[in-house]
Amino acid sequence: MRASSVVNARSRIEDYALVGDCHTAALVSKNGSIDWLCLPRFDSDACFAALLGTPDHGRWLLAPHAHPRRVTRSYREGTLILDTTFETHTGTVTVTDCMPLRDAVPHLVRVVHGIRGRVHMHSELIVRFEYGSVVPWVRKANLGIQAIAGPHMLRVQSDVPMRGENMTTVADFDVGAGDTVTFALTWHASHVRQPHGVDARALVRSTEKIWREWSAQCTYRGEWRDVVIQSLVTLKALTHAVTGGIIAAPTTSLPEIIGGVRNWDYRYCWVRDATFTLMALAAGGFKSEARAWREWLLRAVAGSPAQLQIMYAIDGGRRIPEWEVEWLPGYEQSRPVRVGNAASNQCQTDVYGELLDAMYQFSSVLEQETASWALQRALLEHLESKWDEPDSGIWEVRGPQRHFTHSKLMAWVGFDRGIKTIERFQVPGPLERWRSVRDSLHEQVCRAGFDAGLGAFVQEYGSKKLDASLLMIPLVGFLPVSDPRVRGTVQAIEARLMDRGFVRRYETDPAVDGLPRGEGAFLPCSFWLADNWAMMGRDADARALFKRLVGLCNDVGLLSEEYDTLTGRMLGNFPQAFSHVSLVNTAYNLALAESGPAGRRQAAR
Repeated sequence: MRASSVVNARSRIEDYALVGDCHTAALVSKNGSIDWLCLPRFDSDACFAALLGTPDHGRWLLAPHAHPRRVTRSYREGTLILDTTFETHTGTVTVTDCMPLRDAVPHLVRVVHGIRGRVHMHSELIVRFEYGSVVPWVRKANLGIQAIAGPHMLRVQSDVPMRGENMTTVADFDVGAGDTVTFALTWHASHVRQPHGVDARALVRSTEKIWREWSAQCTYRGEWRDVVIQSLVTLKALTHAVTGGIIAAPTTSLPEIIGGVRNWDYRYCWVRDATFTLMALAAGGFKSEARAWREWLLRAVAGSPAQLQIMYAIDGGRRIPEWEVEWLPGYEQSRPVRVGNAASNQCQTDVYGELLDAMYQFSSVLEQETASWALQRALLEHLESKWDEPDSGIWEVRGPQRHFTHSKLMAWVGFDRGIKTIERFQVPGPLERWRSVRDSLHEQVCRAGFDAGLGAFVQEYGSKKLDASLLMIPLVGFLPVSDPRVRGTVQAIEARLMDRGFVRRYETDPAVDGLPRGEGAFLPCSFWLADNWAMMGRDADARALFKRLVGLCNDVGLLSEEYDTLTGRMLGNFPQAFSHVSLVNTAYNLALAESGPAGRRQAAR
């Protein structure tokens, strides 16, 4: 079978691995095809888009000409350098994929190593820009080709000759045992001078050294060290090296249900994720990354507190207009394909609590109050005027605004952390007034957000619906896990939101979220349930759930946002930072369980 025919079969989301350079990233399928690549940064329009369309929208296949008998792959320990080994009837080769950590322009390096026998290889490169819509002008260049379209220039250099064939750049070559063949793709702005050629093998060596030195800083020594390090490496890869912003995922519009419309662009930085990410990085020993993320937060949210957004661009930009890419059919016909995210304009009160919690957590790690108190105070003063208003909630529903219980819970967190900052660091503020607001919020949530008939907290005031976000109640210190209302909420979620051993976010309802029913189990919520069980002393249950969740990781340790429990497939954008942050935090919580109950944020309070 010709290698190019293999890629025409749609790869599953979990069939992909990530390579990146902390500016941008690419997804590599098990069959040797790179089907998603945004250049020069995560949210750029200069990208291959085959993952969301067809191979003609851009991809780069590098694989044996004949169908391999066996394919195995792994990351080199502590790195994001991917080795994929193809075993054929004539021999064995390994393809190494790497995006070197850069100082200027981005490179994508592919190196073929001959292991055994002799293998006939095939490379097939289809360059398309602007989400697969723009065909570039391709011409031969020294040791390769150049592809140019408007502001974008790609250069590909190789040890083997490449030729044009049906709007595609191809190469066929043999690799014997001990042979090495290299390819290097470089992007640069078309109006600037072309950079010098690259030594692909040297770039792989230097990048491996940098990654290993970075991951060696990890302070976690528990039994889950391998998956924790892989998750931290993934988070590092999703961190923009210059701005410090951490994107939710490097992809857009991978569906939450196959063939559905719940397809969103996650290539942006969510304020809500700040606490999770800060604590995961800091707990892992990576305080410089945590500090860079905090500085990104302070820059992004600076200005009027009334204009706080739930998400920002990588550089802190506020305008993220949403539009639909009509020429792309979507992943397995899941339409529409979206660029941008209209939820950036929603009112979500809980982000104030998440942001204030993040700032308090970071000050606690440093054991000193930072220069951000003036901003925190302004945020709290604004929150005083709006906490009692309806909003769109943590799940960014596109239906009417409501009084979501989780939003009120996180408003309580905001005032609680502000009060603790005043008490701990002796900064000025209206302590008694904020204590009164905190007490009012606590009373209201316990009264209006709790349903005595269900014996559980509910999604919104007066509702009978459950919401897995309320697993945060003991994790943020609102109520102890020993409280019957907390235990009742956990039991209700176990009974109604558990789906074959995993947790769904909520009971989807078009009247609530404005979208058709149906989605997969939400992996971060499943980790939160494990955290709750660990705090309750249900260590065996917590560990069993954590093992099931870790077992969902693909062969190179990556997780998406959701999981289809019926088909056993990953769903949603991939890899998902929120899932990996939750994995790291739960691994630490399980390690802490031996010394007593400890929630995600307990240690810092």
